[in-house]
Amino acid sequence: MHRRLREEKVFKDPVHNYIHVQDEVIWSLINTPEFQRLRRIRQLGTSYLTFHGAEHSRFSHSLGVYEITRRIISQFERSGYADWPQGDKLVALCAALLHDLGHGPFSHSIEEAFQMHHEDWTCKILLGDTEVGAVMREVSADFPEKVAAVIRKDYENPIVVNLVSSPLDADRMDYLLRDAYFTGVNYGTIDMDRILRMLRPYQGRVVVKESGMHAVEDYLMSRYQMYWQIYFHPVTRSSEIILRQILRRAKELYRNGHSFNFLPHPLPDLFQGNIGVADYLQLDEALMQTAFMQWTRESDELLSDLCSRFLNRKLYKYVELDTPELEMLEEIREAFTRVGLHPEYDMEIDFPTDLPYDVFRPDEGIRQKQILLLDRQDRVREISEVSDIVRSISGLHRGKTHLYYPDNKLSAVMDRLPRKVARIFEQQN
Repeated sequence: MHRRLREEKVFKDPVHNYIHVQDEVIWSLINTPEFQRLRRIRQLGTSYLTFHGAEHSRFSHSLGVYEITRRIISQFERSGYADWPQGDKLVALCAALLHDLGHGPFSHSIEEAFQMHHEDWTCKILLGDTEVGAVMREVSADFPEKVAAVIRKDYENPIVVNLVSSPLDADRMDYLLRDAYFTGVNYGTIDMDRILRMLRPYQGRVVVKESGMHAVEDYLMSRYQMYWQIYFHPVTRSSEIILRQILRRAKELYRNGHSFNFLPHPLPDLFQGNIGVADYLQLDEALMQTAFMQWTRESDELLSDLCSRFLNRKLYKYVELDTPELEMLEEIREAFTRVGLHPEYDMEIDFPTDLPYDVFRPDEGIRQKQILLLDRQDRVREISEVSDIVRSISGLHRGKTHLYYPDNKLSAVMDRLPRKVARIFEQQN
């Protein structure tokens, strides 16, 4: 059952000014424990150790994605576009609001450490015995499955999926604007109002009116810049490396029978790989950082050191590697081992890659064109066919290769390293 609120609710938001809630089900979903948990998950993971303002949460981002989706649908409805399926409005709004529900502490870092995908957990939470699931089942018995299908990208109406997950979706627009705002940079300040006015539902897709091409070019360039200047910042990458190493070391110790002084529930289940939905929802950054604080006093020196580094921002240094130095990696590892360092923890190679825009996306085995422009004759063309700017940033982009290492440990043994190995680290940042 779908009911409107008697009085509209609003959230004051630094990015969108106001976020408007008009439906009872949306208001009820926001007030579930599962959604409130997102207040305790940072949107940018460990980036707060690089950009001190980056403390914003998945909660605020999710509200922002909902608001952008609401505005797009309102524009479709006001304009009376025949291709917009009005019966799917609530499905789209709920999917936008709940799309990040399955994120764990520090977001993508914990996914990499435990081979998890937040989309899978989002669907488990939507379909499980949760308050979120109960609220949606009040709409209809099959409503949670409809929303989960949008998250899985196999919903019967691809326009709804396009709104939440596509190269030009509400998710990306909000995180570019929000992340730029809280990190204090200008790269992500896109002309969202212009983009939203140019969007059209057309033949089962969301397309862009051709006169809006330059705003989309700016959006794609902003995404490109945000990735290389913010998301792939080498200091942030260092903090992510240490975080992954903490989780890897703790898992190794647990599986080897180490007796922890502090191991709160549900971390044992997480380490065993059999954690259920109810326990997964207890994972947040407050719990993880409490564990890290206690682990600074663990008997395992490696885990203790890693936790201390993370909490006190004593991050790994890095050097840039060229091709000849990359060919020496095995030699570097052997040299580290000979002087008592642990190559599996005391060095890590990082070579970030990004795909700012690709002409096609695989969709159930079909190569589907991405951002489509709609001209005055109602013809559609993929944007890189028209835009030199988009064509220039299409395809895979590779960043510089960095080798990360603990400077204090390496300094203590530098005089024992072979000269050609030691020379690499003399160029440290």
